[in-house]
Amino acid sequence: MNRYYFIKKFDQSHIDKQDKKTIIIFRNYDQKIDKKLILSIKNYCRKKGNKFLISNNIKLAIKLNLDGVYIPSFNRDKKHCSYSFRKNFIILGSVHNVYDIKTKELQKVNAIFLSSIFKKNKNYLGIYRFKLLSLLSKKPLIALGGISTSNLKKLNLTNCVGFAGISFFE
Repeated sequence: MNRYYFIKKFDQSHIDKQDKKTIIIFRNYDQKIDKKLILSIKNYCRKKGNKFLISNNIKLAIKLNLDGVYIPSFNRDKKHCSYSFRKNFIILGSVHNVYDIKTKELQKVNAIFLSSIFKKNKNYLGIYRFKLLSLLSKKPLIALGGISTSNLKKLNLTNCVGFAGISFFE
């Protein structure tokens, strides 16, 4: 099962705790993107054997030769569909509803984060609605939101290929 770890800042000790299968996604909407910071995270992840993605900036991901990009649900732009990507470039997108699923499919994402499976917020789905929404797409689905060691086995009830989070990995 694939694992996706969202980070807001560069903390080597948190990345050191991850195995090589964990994909690191830098997602920080609070501050302007610092290219030097992104490059240092990229180089550290490469050294450790982890793939590294950046959130919501496809041009920068291509320019800095990152492993891919994460497109949040609020980004409905399709300009990147005309870009040329290197082989094995990953495009991930997050969704909360049927409309978002169709939008991400038009954006040609490789996999979809479906949120929120366990975290009881305004986007809360639960396992049954998660399963119903998962039937609407042929793209691989990744569970997101409120995943902990206590509910990790419940993911086997869904047809997701992985899970993502922040607090699970810290």
